[in-house]
Amino acid sequence: MAAGDKRSDASSDGEAVLEVDHVSKAYELEGVTVHALSDVSLQVRRGEMVSIMGPSGSGKSTLMHIIGLLDHPTSGQVVIEGEDVGRLTPNQLAQLRNRRIGFVFQAFNLLPRTSALANVELPLVYSGVSGANRARLAREALERVGLGNRLGHSSNQLSGGQQQRVAIARALVTEPSIVLADEPTGNLDSRSGIEVMAILQQLNAEGITVVLVTHDPNVARHAQRVVEIADGRIVREEPVKDRRSAADELANLPNAARVAAEEAPAT
Repeated sequence: MAAGDKRSDASSDGEAVLEVDHVSKAYELEGVTVHALSDVSLQVRRGEMVSIMGPSGSGKSTLMHIIGLLDHPTSGQVVIEGEDVGRLTPNQLAQLRNRRIGFVFQAFNLLPRTSALANVELPLVYSGVSGANRARLAREALERVGLGNRLGHSSNQLSGGQQQRVAIARALVTEPSIVLADEPTGNLDSRSGIEVMAILQQLNAEGITVVLVTHDPNVARHAQRVVEIADGRIVREEPVKDRRSAADELANLPNAARVAAEEAPAT
């Protein structure tokens, strides 16, 4: 069975965690109206892993920003877990974003010279979680992505792949409804990229909804469904046949033992 086949079957009849209904987004640039999105409708069910794929300038990042409540549409409706976000105040939007959406970005966006543990604790600070509970939850999130031995390491002491795993742990620590990953392998070497995809697939297999934004069709095929966007419109949407398994790809890479030894904690 390909990675996630069972989850795909289970999620196909699940409730919608995200609904985008006839969303458009237009910008005014030097007196010219630019239509970044035009009448886009999309539904993501709980427990799905969906790729939004398209070239640079296609509108995929604009759509992600709208889904992630970092921007608002010119027209149309976005519903997250039954909540029409267009009816919320800025403070309510910020609270919903912090509680329900976890972000993983291409550039990691970690605080420099700050420990992995403190980076992961940051969303909990905004949520008002006490110090002792913040440390416990952050430690558990880092252990979940295989970095339990890197809690005190600062960002500049970690490899790119490890930094992205810290970013994933930070996205998970508030137990969000949706993890949004924007080109999560874009700044990584091929092995680290596969490791990150393996983590995202494993989290999805555990029931976490993942929306992955990418320009790379090979990365997109790690999801259960691909939504292709071009010129601000959805042009194709279909289940992935022969879904790629990042865990299998990782196992088949050469020199796995040597890389594991290099990643072992320093003595």
